[in-house]
Amino acid sequence: MRQSNGAVVKKSDHSAVGKRAAAVALKQVGVPYRYGGSTPRGFDCSGLVHYSYANAGKAVPRTTAGLWANLAPVETGHLRTGDLLFFSISGKMSHVGMYVGGGRFVHAPSTGRVVSVESLEADYYSKAFIRAGRPR
Repeated sequence: MRQSNGAVVKKSDHSAVGKRAAAVALKQVGVPYRYGGSTPRGFDCSGLVHYSYANAGKAVPRTTAGLWANLAPVETGHLRTGDLLFFSISGKMSHVGMYVGGGRFVHAPSTGRVVSVESLEADYYSKAFIRAGRPR
């Protein structure tokens, strides 16, 4: 696979970047939610993804819509650490988290809460889940 700069990227490189991004995101557990936030002072959901991937050496879009539009779809049975999970909240796609393995994901949930790890099998999230994808 070639990146826009012409460099050849191996499948294993994507896996390594995803693992690094997930490790960065997990270090943010406990950081408060902040609308529009994309630093360790506070994160919104897409800000956490953007920050984590940037610190893992990969540029990804800053918004949930931008992330949604720039992914390679992944079936839930093929999830890898660092894959992104999208959720419908209040009837529209409006939330993203990052898969960390073992059926769990890290995310910045909402105002008044903190970055946390949840189970994809939890009733609320399993019902709200829309799709998964891997940053290109």
